[in-house]
Amino acid sequence: MFLHNAWYVAAWDHEVGRSLTPVRMLDQALVLYRTQAGAVAALEDACPHRKLPLSMGRLKGDEVECGYHGLTFDTGGTCTRVPGAERIPHRACVRSYPVEERYGLIWVWMGDPALADPARIFEVPNWGDPAWGVNRGDAMTLECNYLYMTDNLLDPSHVAWVHQSSFAGAGTDEVPLNTDVHDKGVTVWRWMVDTPPAPFYAQFLKFAGNCDRKQHYEVHWPCHAIIKAIFVPAGTGGEGRPLHPDGFVMDSYNFMTPVSATETRYYWFQMRNFAPDDEEVSARFASSVRGAFEEDRVILNAVQKGMDAMQTPNLDLAIDLGPLRFRSRLQRMIDAEQGAAVEKAG
Repeated sequence: MFLHNAWYVAAWDHEVGRSLTPVRMLDQALVLYRTQAGAVAALEDACPHRKLPLSMGRLKGDEVECGYHGLTFDTGGTCTRVPGAERIPHRACVRSYPVEERYGLIWVWMGDPALADPARIFEVPNWGDPAWGVNRGDAMTLECNYLYMTDNLLDPSHVAWVHQSSFAGAGTDEVPLNTDVHDKGVTVWRWMVDTPPAPFYAQFLKFAGNCDRKQHYEVHWPCHAIIKAIFVPAGTGGEGRPLHPDGFVMDSYNFMTPVSATETRYYWFQMRNFAPDDEEVSARFASSVRGAFEEDRVILNAVQKGMDAMQTPNLDLAIDLGPLRFRSRLQRMIDAEQGAAVEKAG
């Protein structure tokens, strides 16, 4: 169900400090904390003795002391103390996970530590560019499988019905979609020409009248996405054309972390090519985006329930080409990873 050799977001950086913070990712329990030097450590959240969660213990310097019998572990998962024992058993250890901090997020590698290359973390090209504004983002928990989220983020057409007061607009219900499969994932996109701008975006545009609008929905394996919205004056848009000087660009970065088969933790932030230091604009973005994503949550939670209870097979449509191609390739990656693990164990 999950691809383990990948980076997943475990938390916002401000959520982890000098306390033991339990998180669940890919049906595994982890405990996060910061060392005295500020680095983040991630350990299996289970003492090897009686499997009490280490998050129920105590932080002693940079080590974690189990709250049941005092076994103590360093940031690498090595047991450094077993009270009352003459020696430390060789099995007295817990798994540690590679950790990186980037974009204000804490990323954890859930697979083979030897393969944990930080260069594989999702790239945000304009991060740190003073010309771009940043809405620092938010997070929410959805009661659905993470693949329903990737389906949703490869589906520009759903905005016409789910986000009628925000992201929707003329053309979002009928204009055909283009689907591209590439090395990192799948992109679904389209240009809608000479249409009124959508309500959410209209308030920020530098030009009046109709627009040409691009929806660019790109999801990388296993479950991270950039949703790019481009608005330019009518007649100036189109693939391969330079951005109009008054063009609006919003890049929405979306990171889904599977908690279990039916629960997903969703993190996001947005970047924009205007008003880089305007906190009032950032606040409006944050409020509007949160509201739109709450609309998604209601739909996707209900989809999970509907799929779990279905009496007849579900129907796939032409608009599902992107999600289906994404799922197919991801499943092949998961199968290959599991096959390699079996071969290594054998």
